[in-house]
Amino acid sequence: MGRNLFDTVWDLHKVRTLESGQDQLFIGLHMIHEVTSPQAFQMIEERGLKVLHPERTFATVDHIVPTANQERPFQDKLAEEMMQAIENNTKKHGIEFFGLNTDRQGIVHIIGPELGLTQPGLTIACGDSHTSTHGAFGAIGFGIGTSQIRDVLATQCLAISRPRVRKINVTGSLKKGVYAKDIILKIIAELGVNGGIGYAYEYAGETIRGLSMEERMTICNMSIEGGARVGYVSPDETTIEYVKGRTYAPAGDEFERAADFWRSIASGPDAEYDDVFELDADKLEPMVTWGITPGQAVGVNGRLPRVSELPDEHKEIADKAYAHMGFTEGQAIQGQAIDIAFLGSCTNGRISDLREAAEFLKGKKVSSSVKAFVVPGSKQVARQAEAEGLPKIFTEAGFGWRGAGCSMCLAMNPDKLEGRQICASSSNRNFVGRQGSPTGRTLLMSPVMVAAAAVAGQVVDVRHAI
Repeated sequence: MGRNLFDTVWDLHKVRTLESGQDQLFIGLHMIHEVTSPQAFQMIEERGLKVLHPERTFATVDHIVPTANQERPFQDKLAEEMMQAIENNTKKHGIEFFGLNTDRQGIVHIIGPELGLTQPGLTIACGDSHTSTHGAFGAIGFGIGTSQIRDVLATQCLAISRPRVRKINVTGSLKKGVYAKDIILKIIAELGVNGGIGYAYEYAGETIRGLSMEERMTICNMSIEGGARVGYVSPDETTIEYVKGRTYAPAGDEFERAADFWRSIASGPDAEYDDVFELDADKLEPMVTWGITPGQAVGVNGRLPRVSELPDEHKEIADKAYAHMGFTEGQAIQGQAIDIAFLGSCTNGRISDLREAAEFLKGKKVSSSVKAFVVPGSKQVARQAEAEGLPKIFTEAGFGWRGAGCSMCLAMNPDKLEGRQICASSSNRNFVGRQGSPTGRTLLMSPVMVAAAAVAGQVVDVRHAI
């Protein structure tokens, strides 16, 4: 049997096997942001250490950045302290920093690919769970904690256990109104939020091959929500064309040599896997989460499950979800009223996401009962959107247009739910309190589904509204 990409890339970066049984893995690219890095820098300085390879670490700010008013100093004193810390630490250690005063700032998992830092065959680490996003390029991306950030800064290596590999084979054609977000929500709903524990997910099949790089990033981004530490797609010509010409990508003959290598590491038709899961995209409909985990999702025309009919291991979390959401067993998700519509995040804040939502919104108006806003994932995305006239479409429809950042994906900036508000969100997590209010409620869906819900004031099947 042949080798899959994961095993190939892992072995190319493996330094040795430690006494613990873990492997010491060299990290090719390290990305940091303002929230999880300050303590790591403090740790290495307390030990009298320096950053071993500052040229392999790149920094930005995204989590705590306000999107409505980005003037300094920030009104939030803790946010301002975090900003000053990353500014000082990157300057002290010679790390390139894409701050608010640059034209390259944005969400870490969006700027890495758009700048060409993310490349096939790399091991990539970042102090953020959605680092799996970078796997769309045939890289292996690990979300890591603060102590591991310390290790990478000091040694450029991680001690990590090698996971098994599950191939997720997606076949068939996506129907109009069905998107990459629906693919990954369906996978998580089928395999469960713990189904990927101990696995790396390889997304393959004709459906995946037909997706753009931005769509592949959406799928890989949410791998962690299904329990998988890593999610990836083997590189192909779509990958190579995306990387070509970007700021940090190889150029000229060096690029052609790199492209040959990238092609060579792709999983072959005889590659071996520990498990295989099949998904038929022909049968897929727009997905909407109804509970408090990304795995609690149904098709837009479906009904919420009855607890008594669920497997025993799912009953407790379902009871908690119903108690929090205030929904009724067996009710339809379509027609559920919303208060907030949020377009953005590292899952769906890219230019293609904004284009699709804007195309839907032309000539339409947001419901008077809904507050809606759109947050580009990076300054580069914002510039491109502005060049295409997208902000005008959004604002004429009734959406607010914001600066780049993580925004309402998580409650680390001023964009938060209030009280029992229900948010139609293009982000990646619907945990209790995730969007700022301990009683707030989140419905995850694709960007176009969010736009449709904003106009209708409730969850609708976008396929009937296009």
